[in-house]
Formats: sequence, structure tokens, C-alpha cells
Amino acid sequence: MSRLVFIIVFFALSLNLSAQQSGVRIALLKYNGGGDWYANPTSLPNLIKFCNTNGIANIQSEPATVEVGSNELFSYPFVHLTGHGNIVFNNQEVVNLRRYLEAGGFLHVDDNYGLNAYFRREIKKIFPKEELVELPYTYPIYHQVYDFKTGLPKIHEHDGKPAQGFGIFHKGRLVCFYSYECDLGDGWEDPSVHNDTEENHTKALKMGANIISYVFSH
Repeated sequence: MSRLVFIIVFFALSLNLSAQQSGVRIALLKYNGGGDWYANPTSLPNLIKFCNTNGIANIQSEPATVEVGSNELFSYPFVHLTGHGNIVFNNQEVVNLRRYLEAGGFLHVDDNYGLNAYFRREIKKIFPKEELVELPYTYPIYHQVYDFKTGLPKIHEHDGKPAQGFGIFHKGRLVCFYSYECDLGDGWEDPSVHNDTEENHTKALKMGANIISYVFSH
């Protein structure tokens, strides 16, 4: 199923005319396991505002929160997962998330420092035969609207490693983008939260806008 068909289907299922008039809605993914899925509360609202203001997308100003195993997951073409700690998907959630991604949905995972080992373990439940592969700097997600010639911008230091962007592909389509050693979500937040420079805040928002643009055009 193409992403355009997916978006049409979720509008038909929601039967929410007012939502259709005010733009699509994206969501924060709520998961079990004890990790702080709710981290960075200003990040998605700020990214949405940036995308809407700059003509990149028409998105409802308030993101939803959706659980991994919920049928409501299929109402959102883009879901964002973040946190610092443990993630656990049960069997029903594994099936639901895999069906969502196979049907045209998109998952962005942002390591907020400490998420890496847990996410890598759980994504293997979703796609046991697929590997997270590092995307080359030439990949379109880095050049959708804003040009990032060397891939993901480095927003926070973490372990001092270079920022890396990984993907999971299903039948040739990128269904999951994983930003590692980068911390885009912290960069999307109000700059005062993490004492980010305006330059880093803007770089993070521009890269986030590229992700949104990629999702809505592929």
C-alpha cells in the first residue's frame, strides 16, 4: 500500500471532518517497559509549528499520544518514539506495529541517550529478518527540503560519537528511521530546556522537517 493510499484510508477510518480540514495528525508512541516515552514534551509541537510555518506540511498543532498495540495507531501516518530507557513490546504489540508499518505507516525513533540497546532488541521482534542499515549521506531524507551533506546534525554530545541515521526497509520502502547519537528531539525542544544554541535548535528542526517531508512524499 502506498503512503498516499495509507493517508486516505486513515482519514476514512477516522470519519473526522474537522481533522481533515485542519491537517493530518502525527503521534507520540507510548510503550511499556519503564522507559520515559513522554520525554521532550515540547519537541513535537515545536517541529509541527516549524513545518507548518515553513510550508512543509499541514499538520494539526497538537500531536496525539498512541499506544503501540492500539487500533488507533493506524490513524497516524507518522509516529515518533523517544526516551532514555527500556522498551518492551509484547506479542500483540509486535503484530500491530508490524502491520502498521507494512500498511504504509512510518516510525521515527530518536535515541534520547540510553535507548539504543533496548530499541535494537525490540525492532528485531518487528522485523526479525531485516537489519538496521546506516543510510548514506546521499539518501533523500537528508536532502528533502534542507541539505545535510554529511547526514544527521550533531545536536548533543552523548558519548562523543558521530551522529548516525539508520533505517529499516520493507519491500524496498523505508519504514523506520532511527536517529542515533544525535538527539534531534532535544534540539526540537524549546532552546531554554537544554540550553541549546539557536543554531542547533534550527538545525534540528530543519532535519526534522526533512523527515516529515520524506514521509509525506514517499
